[in-house]
Amino acid sequence: MDKWDVIKRIIDTGIVAVVRAESPEQAVKIAQAVKAGGIDAIEITMTVPGAIDVIKEMKKAYPNNEILIGAGTVLDAETARLAMLAGAEFFVSPYFNPDMVKLCNRYRKVTMPGAMSIKEIVEVMESGADFVKLFPGSAFGPSMVKAVLGPLPYAQIIPTGGVSLENAGEWIKAGCPAVGVGGELTKGAKTGNYKEVEETARKFVEAVKKAKGKI
Repeated sequence: MDKWDVIKRIIDTGIVAVVRAESPEQAVKIAQAVKAGGIDAIEITMTVPGAIDVIKEMKKAYPNNEILIGAGTVLDAETARLAMLAGAEFFVSPYFNPDMVKLCNRYRKVTMPGAMSIKEIVEVMESGADFVKLFPGSAFGPSMVKAVLGPLPYAQIIPTGGVSLENAGEWIKAGCPAVGVGGELTKGAKTGNYKEVEETARKFVEAVKKAKGKI
Protein backbone atom coordinates (compact mmCIF):
# COMPACT_ATOMS: atom_id res chain seq x y z
CA MET A 1 0.00 0.00 0.00
CA ASP A 2 1.04 3.57 -0.56
CA LYS A 3 2.33 5.18 2.63
CA TRP A 4 -0.13 8.08 2.50
CA ASP A 5 -3.04 5.66 2.09
CA VAL A 6 -1.92 3.85 5.25
CA ILE A 7 -1.67 7.12 7.21
CA LYS A 8 -5.09 8.25 6.00
CA ARG A 9 -6.65 4.90 6.89
CA ILE A 10 -5.29 4.96 10.42
CA ILE A 11 -6.62 8.48 10.92
CA ASP A 12 -9.98 7.70 9.31
CA THR A 13 -10.44 4.55 11.40
CA GLY A 14 -9.33 6.41 14.51
CA ILE A 15 -8.43 3.21 16.33
CA VAL A 16 -5.49 0.84 16.17
CA ALA A 17 -6.35 -2.52 17.70
CA VAL A 18 -3.34 -3.89 19.61
CA VAL A 19 -3.43 -7.68 19.47
CA ARG A 20 -1.57 -9.62 22.14
CA ALA A 21 -2.35 -13.32 22.35
CA GLU A 22 -1.16 -16.58 23.82
CA SER A 23 -1.12 -18.40 20.48
CA PRO A 24 -1.19 -17.68 16.74
CA GLU A 25 -4.70 -19.13 16.55
CA GLN A 26 -5.98 -16.81 19.25
CA ALA A 27 -4.37 -13.80 17.55
CA VAL A 28 -6.11 -14.59 14.25
CA LYS A 29 -9.48 -14.99 15.99
CA ILE A 30 -9.05 -11.68 17.83
CA ALA A 31 -8.16 -9.91 14.58
CA GLN A 32 -11.20 -11.37 12.84
CA ALA A 33 -13.50 -10.33 15.69
CA VAL A 34 -12.07 -6.81 15.78
CA LYS A 35 -12.51 -6.50 12.02
CA ALA A 36 -16.12 -7.68 12.32
CA GLY A 37 -16.65 -4.94 14.91
CA GLY A 38 -15.51 -2.25 12.51
CA ILE A 39 -11.83 -1.74 13.31
CA ASP A 40 -9.59 -2.52 10.35
CA ALA A 41 -6.22 -1.16 11.57
CA ILE A 42 -4.79 -4.09 13.49
CA GLU A 43 -1.38 -4.32 15.15
CA ILE A 44 0.01 -7.82 15.68
CA THR A 45 2.57 -7.50 18.47
CA MET A 46 5.86 -9.34 18.31
CA THR A 47 5.06 -10.82 21.74
CA VAL A 48 2.54 -13.13 20.04
CA PRO A 49 4.10 -16.57 19.48
CA GLY A 50 4.82 -16.91 15.77
CA ALA A 51 3.88 -13.27 15.16
CA ILE A 52 5.56 -13.11 11.75
CA ASP A 53 3.58 -16.14 10.60
CA VAL A 54 0.37 -14.56 11.92
CA ILE A 55 1.06 -11.47 9.80
CA LYS A 56 1.65 -13.68 6.77
CA GLU A 57 -1.59 -15.57 7.42
CA MET A 58 -3.59 -12.38 7.82
CA LYS A 59 -2.10 -10.92 4.66
CA LYS A 60 -3.04 -14.07 2.76
CA ALA A 61 -6.56 -14.11 4.21
CA TYR A 62 -7.13 -10.45 3.29
CA PRO A 63 -5.22 -9.99 0.00
CA ASN A 64 -7.01 -6.76 -0.89
CA ASN A 65 -6.01 -5.00 2.33
CA GLU A 66 -9.43 -5.41 3.91
CA ILE A 67 -7.40 -5.32 7.14
CA LEU A 68 -4.56 -2.85 7.56
CA ILE A 69 -1.96 -5.07 9.19
CA GLY A 70 0.76 -3.63 11.38
CA ALA A 71 3.56 -4.98 13.54
CA GLY A 72 3.79 -3.95 17.18
CA THR A 73 6.45 -4.11 19.90
CA VAL A 74 9.06 -3.75 17.16
CA LEU A 75 12.32 -3.14 19.02
CA ASP A 76 14.82 -3.05 16.16
CA ALA A 77 15.30 -2.73 12.42
CA GLU A 78 15.85 -6.45 11.95
CA THR A 79 12.42 -7.30 13.33
CA ALA A 80 10.84 -4.51 11.29
CA ARG A 81 12.30 -5.88 8.08
CA LEU A 82 11.04 -9.41 8.81
CA ALA A 83 7.55 -8.07 9.52
CA MET A 84 7.70 -5.89 6.42
CA LEU A 85 8.51 -8.85 4.20
CA ALA A 86 5.63 -10.74 5.84
CA GLY A 87 3.24 -7.99 4.78
CA ALA A 88 3.04 -5.47 7.64
CA GLU A 89 2.18 -1.91 6.55
CA PHE A 90 2.89 0.03 9.74
CA PHE A 91 5.34 -0.43 12.60
CA VAL A 92 4.86 0.41 16.27
CA SER A 93 7.46 0.46 19.03
CA PRO A 94 7.25 1.21 22.76
CA TYR A 95 10.36 3.40 22.41
CA PHE A 96 12.33 5.31 19.79
CA ASN A 97 14.83 3.23 17.83
CA PRO A 98 16.41 5.40 15.11
CA ASP A 99 17.54 2.41 13.05
CA MET A 100 14.02 1.02 12.90
CA VAL A 101 12.60 4.34 11.74
CA LYS A 102 15.41 4.79 9.20
CA LEU A 103 14.73 1.38 7.68
CA CYS A 104 10.99 2.01 7.46
CA ASN A 105 11.60 5.43 5.89
CA ARG A 106 13.81 3.75 3.29
CA TYR A 107 10.92 1.53 2.21
CA ARG A 108 8.25 4.24 2.76
CA LYS A 109 6.49 2.44 5.57
CA VAL A 110 4.56 4.09 8.39
CA THR A 111 6.15 4.23 11.84
CA MET A 112 4.87 4.97 15.33
CA PRO A 113 7.73 5.00 17.89
CA GLY A 114 7.02 5.46 21.58
CA ALA A 115 7.79 8.57 23.62
CA MET A 116 7.09 9.83 27.14
CA SER A 117 8.49 13.37 27.27
CA ILE A 118 8.56 16.53 25.16
CA LYS A 119 12.21 15.85 24.33
CA GLU A 120 11.43 12.31 23.18
CA ILE A 121 8.39 13.46 21.19
CA VAL A 122 10.52 16.02 19.32
CA GLU A 123 13.24 13.42 18.67
CA VAL A 124 10.65 11.06 17.18
CA MET A 125 9.30 13.85 14.97
CA GLU A 126 12.82 14.85 13.84
CA SER A 127 13.48 11.28 12.74
CA GLY A 128 10.75 11.45 10.12
CA ALA A 129 8.38 9.11 11.94
CA ASP A 130 4.72 9.52 11.00
CA PHE A 131 3.11 9.25 14.43
CA VAL A 132 4.25 9.46 18.04
CA LYS A 133 3.04 6.70 20.32
CA LEU A 134 2.41 8.20 23.77
CA PHE A 135 3.20 5.24 26.01
CA PRO A 136 2.03 4.40 28.53
CA GLY A 137 -0.98 6.65 28.09
CA SER A 138 -2.23 5.70 31.55
CA ALA A 139 0.68 7.62 33.08
CA PHE A 140 -0.47 10.89 31.49
CA GLY A 141 -4.07 11.18 30.30
CA PRO A 142 -5.64 13.35 27.58
CA SER A 143 -4.54 16.56 29.30
CA MET A 144 -0.93 15.68 28.40
CA VAL A 145 -1.78 15.71 24.69
CA LYS A 146 -3.56 19.04 24.93
CA ALA A 147 -0.54 20.54 26.71
CA VAL A 148 1.95 19.14 24.17
CA LEU A 149 -0.05 20.42 21.21
CA GLY A 150 0.31 23.96 22.52
CA PRO A 151 3.99 24.28 21.54
CA LEU A 152 3.86 21.38 19.05
CA PRO A 153 0.52 21.70 17.21
CA TYR A 154 1.76 19.53 14.33
CA ALA A 155 2.55 16.48 16.52
CA GLN A 156 0.52 13.41 15.58
CA ILE A 157 0.15 11.69 18.95
CA ILE A 158 -1.53 8.31 19.37
CA PRO A 159 -1.86 7.08 22.97
CA THR A 160 -1.63 3.41 23.87
CA GLY A 161 -2.08 1.95 27.32
CA GLY A 162 -4.87 3.26 29.48
CA VAL A 163 -7.31 3.93 26.65
CA SER A 164 -10.83 2.80 27.60
CA LEU A 165 -14.38 3.17 26.37
CA GLU A 166 -14.84 5.88 28.97
CA ASN A 167 -11.92 8.06 27.84
CA ALA A 168 -11.37 7.18 24.14
CA GLY A 169 -13.42 10.19 23.09
CA GLU A 170 -11.49 12.46 25.44
CA TRP A 171 -8.19 11.51 23.78
CA ILE A 172 -9.64 12.32 20.35
CA LYS A 173 -11.07 15.64 21.54
CA ALA A 174 -7.69 16.49 23.06
CA GLY A 175 -6.21 16.35 19.56
CA CYS A 176 -5.18 12.73 18.93
CA PRO A 177 -5.79 11.51 15.36
CA ALA A 178 -6.37 8.00 16.69
CA VAL A 179 -6.01 5.84 19.79
CA GLY A 180 -4.34 2.46 20.35
CA VAL A 181 -6.45 -0.03 22.28
CA GLY A 182 -5.34 -3.40 23.59
CA GLY A 183 -6.53 -5.15 26.73
CA GLU A 184 -9.75 -3.14 27.08
CA LEU A 185 -10.74 -4.21 23.59
CA THR A 186 -9.60 -7.84 23.51
CA LYS A 187 -10.23 -9.03 27.07
CA GLY A 188 -13.13 -11.24 25.95
CA ALA A 189 -10.62 -13.46 24.17
CA LYS A 190 -9.25 -14.66 27.51
CA THR A 191 -12.44 -16.69 27.97
CA GLY A 192 -12.90 -17.47 24.29
CA ASN A 193 -15.70 -14.93 23.97
CA TYR A 194 -14.87 -13.42 20.60
CA LYS A 195 -18.40 -12.07 20.24
CA GLU A 196 -17.62 -9.83 23.21
CA VAL A 197 -14.47 -8.64 21.41
CA GLU A 198 -16.57 -7.81 18.35
CA GLU A 199 -19.17 -5.92 20.39
CA THR A 200 -16.50 -4.01 22.30
CA ALA A 201 -14.91 -3.03 18.99
CA ARG A 202 -18.24 -1.60 17.84
CA LYS A 203 -18.51 0.45 21.02
CA PHE A 204 -15.01 1.86 20.55
CA VAL A 205 -15.78 2.75 16.93
CA GLU A 206 -18.94 4.54 18.03
CA ALA A 207 -17.11 6.45 20.78
CA VAL A 208 -14.37 7.62 18.41
CA LYS A 209 -16.79 8.58 15.63
CA LYS A 210 -18.86 10.56 18.09
CA ALA A 211 -15.75 12.41 19.34
CA LYS A 212 -14.77 13.20 15.74
CA GLY A 213 -18.26 14.49 15.01
CA LYS A 214 -19.00 11.79 12.46
CA ILE A 215 -22.24 10.67 14.14
